[in-house]
Amino acid sequence: MFTHIMAPVDLHHVDTLDRALKVTADAAKHYGAKVTFVSATNNEPSDVAHSPEEFVAKLSEFAKTQAEKGGFDAEAHAMVLHDSRADLDNALLDAVKELDADLVIMASHDPNFADHFWSSNGGAVARHSHASVMLVRGR
Repeated sequence: MFTHIMAPVDLHHVDTLDRALKVTADAAKHYGAKVTFVSATNNEPSDVAHSPEEFVAKLSEFAKTQAEKGGFDAEAHAMVLHDSRADLDNALLDAVKELDADLVIMASHDPNFADHFWSSNGGAVARHSHASVMLVRGR
């Protein structure tokens, strides 16, 4: 049913991704699908990486570790954005098309008051992507 899962991850908050990563691994094994872990960074140094090159290496290592732990094929797709907060929704939508993903599985926060004015990244992807989208809450 699904052949390519795109799994957006925030390397700044890996500790909050357990549930979404388990769902991703289960779906990948169930469907025999490839997973591409997608993440974004800026050109400026951050607490995750000092350069875009280091960020790419860390994301690649993350994907390799998840694949080995979960028993599925995975790769990494890093996006270097001018402003990762402002540009992320469009970059994720572009990545879905570029990767030809047919399922997106991503962690999302519980809805709150601010969501009435600004949607979550997951909400934006679900609203505008042709791929199926599964938003995984943290509980």
